[in-house]
Amino acid sequence: MLIVGELINSSRKAIAQALEARDEAYLKDLAKKQVEAGAHIVDVNCAIFMEKEPEVMEWLVGIVQEAVNVPLCIDTPNVAAMEVGLKCHKGRPMINSITGEKKRWDDMIPLVSEYKPQVVALCMDDTGMPNSVEDRLRVADRLVNGLVQAGLPEEDIYLDPLIKPVGVSGTAAIEVVETTRILKEKYPKVHVISGLSNISHGLPVRKVLNRAFAVMCVQAGMDAFIADPLDRHLMSLFYAAEALAGRDKNCLQYIKASRAGKVVAE
Repeated sequence: MLIVGELINSSRKAIAQALEARDEAYLKDLAKKQVEAGAHIVDVNCAIFMEKEPEVMEWLVGIVQEAVNVPLCIDTPNVAAMEVGLKCHKGRPMINSITGEKKRWDDMIPLVSEYKPQVVALCMDDTGMPNSVEDRLRVADRLVNGLVQAGLPEEDIYLDPLIKPVGVSGTAAIEVVETTRILKEKYPKVHVISGLSNISHGLPVRKVLNRAFAVMCVQAGMDAFIADPLDRHLMSLFYAAEALAGRDKNCLQYIKASRAGKVVAE
């Protein structure tokens, strides 16, 4: 399972303030803590800075890569900021995200062809947010075919079925679970990823919903999450769910994580 640490995101007030102040120590420490907690990739997002975003992205990628020796997920819809992030990234990054929307696809696909990053691809197009399993599958087919034609191996594609808050749509969780199950059957080499906390938006005690939904998604075949690795109970459930789903041979990863103090019961 792949965990993308979600915490360096400018939509969070503390991160926006740290980016504005160029608080290098704070951001580096947060990156380190996420990796130490189990993140394999660290998300970097500075989208609130609009016109200054390319400049901020260059600085942010540079200082985070000084702190951690893992790839970054360059998270922006701004093609200029994305290109700057890709150029200054050391090693092979992930990008978040490309969609089936014509303009966004046309803007981003040349960068995918040139840099060959791992790609998070959102299952939406110019018709808007998907409203059903069928909507997601239709867009997913186009995304996979288009990315493969651009030279990306299926193993480097991470499809995001897009989660709506369950408080808005009572079937939101079930739609994503079913989409995941079908995508993993149809494209066994392609990964399925989600921004886990979207499911609980607007509801109380959000972490409980996030954790329960994570277990459902793992059972359906989802193998990557954009999540908070500092939530120790969530990370514990990831290890446990993988073992119970038969994706951890002899429960070795669960045992290793337990011995390292990364599995907690309370």
